[in-house]
Amino acid sequence: MFKKLLAFFAALSAVVAFAAVDVNKATQAELDGVKGVGPVTTRLIMAERKKAEFKNWDDFIARVKGVGDKSAAQFSAAGMTIGGAPYTAAAKAAKPAAKAETKKAQPDEKAMPAKAAASAAVPVANPAAAATPVAAASAAKK
Repeated sequence: MFKKLLAFFAALSAVVAFAAVDVNKATQAELDGVKGVGPVTTRLIMAERKKAEFKNWDDFIARVKGVGDKSAAQFSAAGMTIGGAPYTAAAKAAKPAAKAETKKAQPDEKAMPAKAAASAAVPVANPAAAATPVAAASAAKK
């Protein structure tokens, strides 16, 4: 009986340790309890939250200095939520990848004319001499 009771309290404490902490409702102590959130970040979060509640993770990242995608993912993995929603990096990663693909598909129109103009701007006095080093040497003898 004692072992079952001990196992129950161990399971209960594990659940409490991984309980979700909503940024808009958490106390300063609860925010400090999230792995990766230090006292400086907690103060920044509390100051920004006084201005207005965080709407979503994008709003949180934009308003809290020093927090980026990596930090947000780490905080979310440690149990932090915004409005009950965890941070989803999959949607964030898909957007830049799609932009990069469209950028590669479009040729760089500015670079092409510049390369063509650069090669056309170099005058060649003797085209035969410029073709090969042997031809250049024979042209120099004449």
